[in-house]
Amino acid sequence: MTGDLSIHAIRPDEFERVWPIFRAVIENGDTYSYPPDMDIETARQLWTTPPARTFVAERNHEVLGCYLLKPNQPGLGNHVANAGYMVSPAARGEGLASAMCTHSLDEARRAGFTAMQFNFVVSTNTVAIGLWQRHGFDIVGRVPGAFRHAQFGPTDLVVMHRML
Repeated sequence: MTGDLSIHAIRPDEFERVWPIFRAVIENGDTYSYPPDMDIETARQLWTTPPARTFVAERNHEVLGCYLLKPNQPGLGNHVANAGYMVSPAARGEGLASAMCTHSLDEARRAGFTAMQFNFVVSTNTVAIGLWQRHGFDIVGRVPGAFRHAQFGPTDLVVMHRML
């Protein structure tokens, strides 16, 4: 349930608010390439150093999810956005990732991006793939065995893209 949900940008000094979710997501080793033992300062730098921006989704001042928005590439590729989304394990299935995706597409348009691309969607993450497809993303490529999944070992990645 996404009623009364607030999604807004945070400053680097507020990253502690999303750290518990970030840590819970990466420690599973099943969706992000970040090392499961990544420390907060490394995560903060990756997610809050400009041009990257971090947004939180919260209800009643409780952080339920977060997302990163940044250029997919520097220089001549900086017109295409990239984003990554994390939802608290306790809040999954409530439509938060969908709400954050919609918000990120709007933010990307406002920032002048013309498209959004996800470079690293683990092929076993079928819930996310289906969600991104419902939001207009197409699978435009597959990278065989490019992710070392904690449970399944070498696993394919898909690249997803949509115009804004």
